[in-house]
Amino acid sequence: MLLCKHMCIYRHTYEYLCLSVFFFFLLCRRYGLWFRLRKLILWLLGMYIAIPFLVKLCPAIQAKLVFLNFVRVPYFIDLKRPQDQGLNHTCNYYLQPEEDVTIGVWHTVPAALWKNARGKDQLWFEEALGSSHPVILYLHGNAGTSSLGYHVVTFDYRGWGDSIGSPSERGMTYDALHVFDWIKARSGDNPVYIWGHSLGTGVATNLVRRLCERETPPDALILESPFTNIREEARSHPFSVIYRYFPGFDWFFLDPITTSGIKFANDENVKYISCSLLILHAEDDPVVPFHLGKKLYNIAATSRSFRDYKVQFVPFHTDLGYRHKYIYRSPELPRILREFLGKSEHEHHH
Repeated sequence: MLLCKHMCIYRHTYEYLCLSVFFFFLLCRRYGLWFRLRKLILWLLGMYIAIPFLVKLCPAIQAKLVFLNFVRVPYFIDLKRPQDQGLNHTCNYYLQPEEDVTIGVWHTVPAALWKNARGKDQLWFEEALGSSHPVILYLHGNAGTSSLGYHVVTFDYRGWGDSIGSPSERGMTYDALHVFDWIKARSGDNPVYIWGHSLGTGVATNLVRRLCERETPPDALILESPFTNIREEARSHPFSVIYRYFPGFDWFFLDPITTSGIKFANDENVKYISCSLLILHAEDDPVVPFHLGKKLYNIAATSRSFRDYKVQFVPFHTDLGYRHKYIYRSPELPRILREFLGKSEHEHHH
């Protein structure tokens, strides 16, 4: 009896669904909606198929999607006046790495200097870099670490914000090198750490590899939400979901990135880096998957270049909800940095 009852329910449900679909199409035909709906579906299908060919024929489109320098949020901010955002302890500079290239730089002093920094000019801020505080060169990220006792210098790569120039991997790396040398010329013997976040980790490892090759390594390298290389990151990015199983995905979408000269090969760079390395990654990161950060750590930990230096991986549990860009909110971060950078300074002096 029970089986018959269930069969009867399923049959009535099926009949109801069939009638609903029938009346929907009848309604569409009566009011011309079916023609419009079919037209929209065909248009969307055509666009879905056309986009891969468009990206393949114009690699510059894929480069724009990698850099996203045309996206500025929030838009209505005068970057020349950080004090308008409540940053009375921050100064805006402009540096010129190359001819026809100008980059905007923000320098935030440690909390101990906040009171003295109000109303001071660029010369005061530059001289302050020589005070007895370490310096963090932050490659695209939040400058909240200033309260931990560090100078934080961050900048917009050429083509971002109010910086002038066209973005490229080579250009971004050269911008970072120029700012690093500018800091070293003013910071005396104070430690200088390099911190890269997301795409900035690619710039950071490019920079540090170059510094190690010329035998002027930083005191430590910190990578927040890093990937292995830009191809693996692009394959894992949420934007690629709708095309991930499209025939020829690599040929259509990943090869144009390489053609544009964009590699950001963190997995190769770490094999040539000789300084302490800290990797921070949230398990619930939806932009750069956690497994890419862990894979990069495994490559670095077994690299001969790190045999005399500390390599540490710090995961942040999914329950914390830090995702891609909120690790700085962690109450444990000050302790993690203090312990890691303290050991790094000891290793550097030995």
